[in-house]
Amino acid sequence: MPLLKRGPEVFPPGLFEVPPAVVPWTVAHTRSRQEKNLVRHLEPLSVSFYLPQHEKRTRRSGRDFISYIPLFPGYVFLRCEPAARAAAFRSGLVVRLLDVSDQELLHEELRQLRSLQEAGAILTPFEPLVPGDVVTIADGPFRGCRGRVVSEQSGLRLIVSISMLRQNVAVEFDRSALKREPRRVETRGNRSAVA
Repeated sequence: MPLLKRGPEVFPPGLFEVPPAVVPWTVAHTRSRQEKNLVRHLEPLSVSFYLPQHEKRTRRSGRDFISYIPLFPGYVFLRCEPAARAAAFRSGLVVRLLDVSDQELLHEELRQLRSLQEAGAILTPFEPLVPGDVVTIADGPFRGCRGRVVSEQSGLRLIVSISMLRQNVAVEFDRSALKREPRRVETRGNRSAVA
C-alpha cells in the first residue's frame, strides 16, 4: 500500500541534455518535508527541477507500506533564470536558495545519479556508522531500542547495554533499520552542542 506516492522527479525530461552554462543549477533548501510540494508548485510554472527519490518499505501490524521519499531530504535541484528563482522562493516552501560554485561538477554528478536510476539501480541514502555511534532501531519489532555500534569482521553490530548490571549484548541488524542519533559534543561552561 503506498503511503507516500512517487512524485515527479525530473522536469523537463531532457533536463540533463542542456549544458549548465546555458541554464545554471541552483539548490533549493526547502522547509521540512516540502520537497514534493515545491516541485508540484514549480512544474506548472515550467521551472526545471530534479528531485531524486527512493523507495522505503516498512511493515506495521502485518501490513507492508511503501513510501517514496527524497534521496536528499530538504533539497531540490533547480535549473532556472532569476525570475524563476524568485517564484520558487515566493512559494513559501523554500528556506533559502543556494548558489552552486562548480556548475559542471554538480551537473555531472546529478547526471550520473539520474543514469543510475534509469538503469534500475536501487538508491538508498548512506549515512556511515562508525564504532561508538549511538543508534536507534527505526523499523521492525525492535523499533525504538537504542544501542552503540561496534565494529566486527562480519559488519556492524548493535550493542545493547544494561547499565545497572554493567553487561552488554550484541545483536546484528540490517543497516537500513538503524538510525544514528546526533553525537554529543562536550563544551566548556554551561553550553553543550550536538554534532
